[in-house]
Amino acid sequence: MASPEVLLTNLLYGLTIASALILISSGLSLIFGVVGVVNFSHGSFCMLGAYVGYSLVMATGSFWAALVGAPLVVTAGAVLMERFTLRPLYGLNPLYQLFLTFALSLVFSNLVLMLWGGDTVSIPTPAYLRGFVSILGIAYPTFRLFVLVFSACLAAALWLFIERSVWGAVLRAGLHNMEMVEAFGINTRALVTAVFALGAGLAAVAGVVMGAMRNVNPEMDLDLITSALIVVVIGGLGSFRGAVIGSLILGTAESFGAQLLPGLAKFIVWIVMAAILLWRPEGLVRDA
Repeated sequence: MASPEVLLTNLLYGLTIASALILISSGLSLIFGVVGVVNFSHGSFCMLGAYVGYSLVMATGSFWAALVGAPLVVTAGAVLMERFTLRPLYGLNPLYQLFLTFALSLVFSNLVLMLWGGDTVSIPTPAYLRGFVSILGIAYPTFRLFVLVFSACLAAALWLFIERSVWGAVLRAGLHNMEMVEAFGINTRALVTAVFALGAGLAAVAGVVMGAMRNVNPEMDLDLITSALIVVVIGGLGSFRGAVIGSLILGTAESFGAQLLPGLAKFIVWIVMAAILLWRPEGLVRDA
């Protein structure tokens, strides 16, 4: 039986992982809901954000420059990608878009190998975010706590934008009926591009913080897109609330599973995902 300290540590780590996964999976889910594309290159946005962030830290010595600059660079690239590669395929067989984004993920992986090589690196963090803080008598890494608070605040801001703003209402309408949005005179192409850019930017932010919390390597895109797909299948494609619920399930399962069932944590998550697909194919949450 694990001690209360171990359980609390696992809970905090699970919430930390979940908060970062929300940034990745919510973008993937919203892109699918509005654009109708399961973007297999979404994990590449995380990886590129991590590598660009690493380069910015090395060039400027500032972690904050990486946290701001990397998402801007990746977002700009994602807008160009959507405009010149995906847009011509809208309205065609969805398999074309799926194959294209899978091919683009391979292109990005090879681009990373060409520019940064295959070595594993880590994004340096500010000295004041290193060390440990005491939480209810346990020592928890300061940077992990920062990731938890920062990612949770960013996810909360995204929720407020979706639920309380005018453009959030347009986005919610687009998730349910894009033709109706177009009938009201709204530029749906601009909406699609904006959602794609938002998803890529959030993924890049997650790439920077996870690259500092763990490491940066050329295979991280596959791990991240796999986790994001599990999350959106569990929570429901196109649903922000589903992305939050799915991330919490996966994050806590990964944390507690590694402690209680070493070697079986991922297996159990896959079983849960398969069961949800069979029982409730639309996911746990149906609305956005």
